[in-house]
Amino acid sequence: MLKQERQQKIIDILDEEHKVIASDLSKRLSVSEDTIRRDLKELDSQGVIKRVHSGALRKGPPVEDFSTRQNIFHESKSNLASKALDFIKDDMVIIIDGSTTNLQLVNQLPLSLKGTIITNSPPIAMALTNHQDVEVIMIGGTLFKQSMVNLGIDTHEALNNMRADLYIMGIYKIDPEIGISVPSLAEALVKRKMESISNETIGMVTKDKLDTISNHIVCPSNHLTYLITEGVNEEIKKLYEKQKITIID
Repeated sequence: MLKQERQQKIIDILDEEHKVIASDLSKRLSVSEDTIRRDLKELDSQGVIKRVHSGALRKGPPVEDFSTRQNIFHESKSNLASKALDFIKDDMVIIIDGSTTNLQLVNQLPLSLKGTIITNSPPIAMALTNHQDVEVIMIGGTLFKQSMVNLGIDTHEALNNMRADLYIMGIYKIDPEIGISVPSLAEALVKRKMESISNETIGMVTKDKLDTISNHIVCPSNHLTYLITEGVNEEIKKLYEKQKITIID
């Protein structure tokens, strides 16, 4: 098998199985582990996969700006948001951080909802202007334009005096073993703080983000109370259920 064919086979296996182990690949493709490691290193340098200690994970979707992401997987995000509505009740204190799926959820909230929503996302705060019985607490900081969220020490400090019933976390990448991760350290720190001051945490995840990783870990995946997703196979579900996460599919 030529190198190009072998590397394409590795990509195909990753697309199907989401994760590969170097020792297993060497047997399946009848080459040495050193050859597989070189292949994984080369594919990682090309940005095609994400190399980890024992093998590799899918790279996952690219990090696009907020406006671009609003037009990607629009129907799937709307479906996920409709499932999350069941967890939102009157008189709750809810943290909703920035994500296009979270914005879909806010757009579906009934106008009769009563409660308090804390957010560091200007688009989410603006989407709540017609909810007369929802108190909106907008957390300040430095605007991170790519994700349209406020970040930094001011954001983090403001959260020290708050406590929430529910945190709806925007998810960039998630892996059952490595955890929830994002490209920005500043965003990881704010998300970590939001999770720590909330009784329960929900993540809505399109299936292309499952079993993918980024550079900065927010928290272990089992810090999620509920993982709302769709169209994933039973084997992948079991990986997350082993982490004691309730899967809503």
